[in-house]
Amino acid sequence: MAFAPVAAQSAIRVGKAENARQIAFPFGGVSRRQSFLVPRRRPTLAMSAAPAQQLDLQMPASKKLDLPVMVNSCLGKMGQAVIKAADSAGLNLVPLSFGCAEDAGKTIEVCGKAIKVHGPSDRESVLASVFDEYPNLIVVDYTVPDAVNSNAELYCKVGVPFVMGTTGGDRNRLYKTVEDSNVSAVISPQMGKQVVAFLAAMEIMAEQFPGAFSGYSLQVMESHQAGKLDVSGTAKAVISCFEKLGVSFDMNQVQLIRDPKQQIEMVGVPEEHLAGHAFHMYHLTSPDQTVSFEFQHNVCGRSIYAEGTVDAVLFLAKKLEEKADKRIYNMIDVLREGNMR
Repeated sequence: MAFAPVAAQSAIRVGKAENARQIAFPFGGVSRRQSFLVPRRRPTLAMSAAPAQQLDLQMPASKKLDLPVMVNSCLGKMGQAVIKAADSAGLNLVPLSFGCAEDAGKTIEVCGKAIKVHGPSDRESVLASVFDEYPNLIVVDYTVPDAVNSNAELYCKVGVPFVMGTTGGDRNRLYKTVEDSNVSAVISPQMGKQVVAFLAAMEIMAEQFPGAFSGYSLQVMESHQAGKLDVSGTAKAVISCFEKLGVSFDMNQVQLIRDPKQQIEMVGVPEEHLAGHAFHMYHLTSPDQTVSFEFQHNVCGRSIYAEGTVDAVLFLAKKLEEKADKRIYNMIDVLREGNMR
């Protein structure tokens, strides 16, 4: 996908990288050394999310909190990332986790802790037993879309508050399950705090300035690991905002980059993050081709989501302690609380 040069360009960058170099989206004849998003010799506005270790946001590992957390599933990449982030934050990790029938009985070691996997057949009795032992337990769910509703129904039946980071399932049914129970939950398909803040800003702009980009054309490119076949939920949310701003767009026009060679050479994904990244670029052009706006947010790895999940756990624990009436929260609520690490 090539973009025509324009007379004026404005860019907003929201990125996260685990190395010092800036990650860019070069296209066509633009070399990998030159960012397509930010042409040389042109002023830009850049917003970057630095890795947590640079900002010293993590709590000392020695400071343990009396907050037990059970992570389902510990065998998945996101589950393991959350376990590591929770351990670093000083949370009390429960050495049990739910998994599929094939994984039942397995034990996995994460952060020096042996975590036993239980299958679907005994999950209710196991969860009830864990909840008896840890009455202030919070469950984190990063399982599979097909398990979203049954897991939520189980958590609500036993009475365990939870953070649902798993995407998919019947979302209306999910919300109704929680609303009809006495359980509180944070439910969000996007746990990256900075990405959520960007989405919130887009929604505010769309609400306050409807039609501001009427007549503009939109091109969208997104790159994820090869196993992700559909358009990302984040891209869909941003596109929805652009549509409210007056842009006409067909979701089938999103360019999905899933080929590792293209991801490295064209998109600029670091090779070590091919198996876990989320790059998005949105290019708006005026009808007369004289003005262009570009929005880009790049994520390498899973730490941004894991750290956001831990913040959601701490937020939910605080709301439970305050005996708040609200049942369902999202990451916007977590951001508004302002107590993130």
